[in-house]
Amino acid sequence: MNTHEQHEIYEKARKSVQQKKKVYIHFIFFIIGAAFLIFVNKVLNLGTEKWGNWYQWMVTIWFFLWLYHVIHVFIINRFFGKEWERLETEKLIIKHQEKLNILAQKLLKNNTISSSEDDLNA
Repeated sequence: MNTHEQHEIYEKARKSVQQKKKVYIHFIFFIIGAAFLIFVNKVLNLGTEKWGNWYQWMVTIWFFLWLYHVIHVFIINRFFGKEWERLETEKLIIKHQEKLNILAQKLLKNNTISSSEDDLNA
């Protein structure tokens, strides 16, 4: 394994760790923020006359945003991240190149063109 490959592996691992760290930090802020919202609503009675227990809606919405963050980092990026994009792109390039080679062989077989394979790739 050369230095470039090692660096790529390191960078991929570092980015993954950073994403997970952001999820954990988001969770800590969620807990602190939810406690603050409950305190503001229940202890300070801000907005209770007009909206009642509004903190429940705020905490629920924030929870679903955090849950989306978790799904994005631990599921979507794992299966459909940059590595998946790179592999799918390589597969499509190989498939396209095979189609071009088959077409070139058919054209040469039918004597439709009289050029070398090097001219086709140029």
